[in-house]
Parts: sequence; structure tokens; C-alpha cells
Amino acid sequence: MDHSTAALLALLIIFVAAQIGAEISQRLTLPSVVGEIAAGCIIGPFALNLIQVGHELELFAELGAILLLFSVGLETRLDDLKKVGKVAAYVGTGGVILPFLVGGLWAHLAGFELSKALFIGAAFVATSAGITARVLHELGMLSRIESRIILGAAVIDDILAMLLLGFVTSFQAQGSVDVLGLFFVLLQAVGFVLLLALVGTRLMQRSSQLLEAPINPLSPLTLCLAGCLALAVAAAYIGLAAIIGAFLAGMIAAESTQRHSLEKQLQPLLAFLVPYFFVVTGSKVDLSQLASLNVVGTVILVTILAVLSKIVACSLASMSLGRRSSIIVGVGMVPRGEVGIIVASLGLQAGVLSNTIYSVIILMSLLTSVIAPPALKALFAGITPPPGGEQGVDGHLMKVDTSGYG
Repeated sequence: MDHSTAALLALLIIFVAAQIGAEISQRLTLPSVVGEIAAGCIIGPFALNLIQVGHELELFAELGAILLLFSVGLETRLDDLKKVGKVAAYVGTGGVILPFLVGGLWAHLAGFELSKALFIGAAFVATSAGITARVLHELGMLSRIESRIILGAAVIDDILAMLLLGFVTSFQAQGSVDVLGLFFVLLQAVGFVLLLALVGTRLMQRSSQLLEAPINPLSPLTLCLAGCLALAVAAAYIGLAAIIGAFLAGMIAAESTQRHSLEKQLQPLLAFLVPYFFVVTGSKVDLSQLASLNVVGTVILVTILAVLSKIVACSLASMSLGRRSSIIVGVGMVPRGEVGIIVASLGLQAGVLSNTIYSVIILMSLLTSVIAPPALKALFAGITPPPGGEQGVDGHLMKVDTSGYG
């Protein structure tokens, strides 16, 4: 079998496994993302070995994550994020500081030297917006205030996590930190986000007529997708996650008059590409590591610490919303997903982490990604998805029903 045929076969296996996993998950009243991640664990190289994750599959997975966050951005207006900006900043900052301290302290007490402990702490930090966004989208809750805070906090979280990763990498390599260099990185990242969020959305508001009445009815979508890929590349180029650029591209497109038609036209692409992201994420877990009781115990302890540190920090930072809503925000910030995996991979490549601790972090990242979706669904139980309207920062809808709201 030649290389291209093998790649096509892998794509087929992943897509079919994703559909089966999602169907089983939904029949068990769980979000489909849980089944897709579980399907990846089963068909991956560490279980049935039906697929090998190479460059082609990584590319499909990244495209799926980029499109997912672009679609989330399409449903997120800048004015909505502005209303929750202060709370989102508190959540994003608290959700970085406490998990980093908890993870680093655990690693140091477990016997790791300081540079390695800091690296492990960094893997506790960044939230995977893609997983939470998928669940919120499936539940029809993207327009609620908790969702807007989670998405806004995830952007802040990613910037701070990138800065923190630069800190621990510099400390590990040199034993010291280039403060000026890190300040420049932070300034560049913040400038990128603010420029696109503030200037890009205003430009779209003034020039959205350019997307109206095209010769080809799909032209608005293709133009927006080109912008999405361009901003994803730009974000990756300056050290941010590519999905942050995609999310900002979606926010810009959300200001156009074509917003709702873009959402409908995007659905077939999402249905095809997004499952690859979750299946490939699941395929990276080495289930054989669970043969050791010591490793199992470490994975459970690390996962508990990772979950509780995010929930405590982010819930306390959003207590102004009320108890139930603050817990929703905390749980929504729990998944580490691909971000934790990236940090662990960098640590393994740099020789900072052993294969065992690498597997522990990977398993923690995946377990937090599996735990959060059903927990969010349970927390939103009894809450009717808002048909429209605004929500105040006190957590109550101003124009739609507030029944079931915490």
C-alpha cells in the first residue's frame, strides 16, 4: 500500500471511529466529544494500532481545531466580551497562577529538581478552549454569560501560559530568565489580540458590504476562511496557539451582515474536520502506562490537583456571577487538551521530562478533557438555551427566561 493510500485509509478509520464513538456517547447522554476522544484511545497506536499519527493526521486535526474556534468566534460578538472583560481577566489570571503553583509544588515535593518542577507546573496551566467550546456549542449555551467569560478567559489564559512557558524554558536552559525578552513577547501577544479584536471588528463593521451579493454565493465563506487561516498562521508565528488567531478571525467575521449565512455554510466543514482533532488527541494516550499501579496513582493524584486548582481559582474569580455560574466557569476552564500535550512534548524533546512523567501529563491532559464535558452538561441541566437577548454581568438574562440560572 503506497503512502497516499495509507493516509486515506487512516482518515477513513478515524472518521468512522469518531461517528461510532459520538453515537455511543450521545446514547449514554454524554457529549459527543467524549466518545470521539475515547475512539482515539482505542484505535490509536497504543491500543488497536489501526492508525499512526503522522504529519497528515496532525494537519487534519489542527484544521479541525482551527475551524471549531473560528465557528465559536462567529457566535461571539466583541461587545459581548467587553461586558465580561473584567471577570474574564480575573478568571484567566487566577486560572494560570494557582494551577502553576499547585503543579510545580507537587512536582518539587515528589522529588523533581526546580527546573523540571517548573516545567511540570506549566503543563497544569493552559486551558484547551476547543473542547469546552464544542460542548457549549452542542448544548446551545454559547450566548450565555458563563460561555463568554470562559472564551475571553481562555484567550488571556493562552497569553499568560505562553509567557510562563517562555519563563520555564529560559530558566531550564540557562538557569536565568531574560526579563526583557519575555516582556517583548507579552507585548507582542497582547498587541496582536487587541489589534484584531478592536480594530479588525470595526473595519468589518464598516466594510461588511464587500461580502454582500457576490457572484458566487460561497465567496463570503471562502474569503473568511482565507482570513481565518491567515490569522491562525500569524498567531502561531508570534508564539500563540493557532486557534486563538482562528477565534479572533471568527469574531471579526461575526460583525458582518453575512454572519448567519456563514454559520450555516460552515456546518458541513465542521462535521467533517472537527472530529479529527478529538480522535487524534485521544490517540496520543499510552494506555500501557496504566499497567503500573504507581503510575495509575500518580495520574489520579495529578488529575485531581489539575481539576481542583482550575475550579477553585476560576470559580473564586467569578463569584460575582453566583454560585452555580461560577462553578460552570471553573469547570469550563478545566480541560488541558492539546495545550498540556504540547507543553509535555516540548519537555520530552528538551530532555526535561522522562517518558513516564510525560505519559502522566498526557493522561492528565486527556482525563481533564474527558471529565469536563459531562460535568458541564450536568451543570447546565434544567437551563433552557437562550433564544436571544443580553445577559448582565450579574449572571441573569435581561431579555430571556432566567429559570434554572444559578
